[in-house]
Amino acid sequence: MDVPNIIQWLYDTSLATGIRESFWFPGIETFHVLAITNVVGSIMILDLRLLNIASRNRPVRELMSEVLPWTWISFVLAVSSGFLLFISRAINYYPSWPFRVKMLLLVFAGVNMIFFHLITFRDVHLWDHEMKTPVAARIAGGVSLTLWIAIIACGRIVGWTAS
Repeated sequence: MDVPNIIQWLYDTSLATGIRESFWFPGIETFHVLAITNVVGSIMILDLRLLNIASRNRPVRELMSEVLPWTWISFVLAVSSGFLLFISRAINYYPSWPFRVKMLLLVFAGVNMIFFHLITFRDVHLWDHEMKTPVAARIAGGVSLTLWIAIIACGRIVGWTAS
């Protein structure tokens, strides 16, 4: 089965039709926006620490241990609600360039996070309590912040152009 057929199949499911033809879409969309707000807000707390802009007196590991559980819970909720929104308008969203850019940016954000955790973070014991983070950590924070702002912008464009 090729991608266009899968997209059509998703769009034709009773769940997608139910969302599309009922009052559920605005509620799911609101839930999605709130979940994304939590994702980006919690990531921003850490990114601003990595950029030496905020929370400089807090150890990075301590801040991460407080923030990342909320990030992951919110991310799962955002992906779940986003999937429901997607299937309800899959034939409109899939060919949309802002949707595709948003998905690509999400992949880049994931790669940035993986790179940070596997490379930069493994030396955190050397700079955890320092007010100034190393250049690699600042780059990871800046890239992350930029990507998440772009993801939000693309998401808004999707809402206005692919409905």
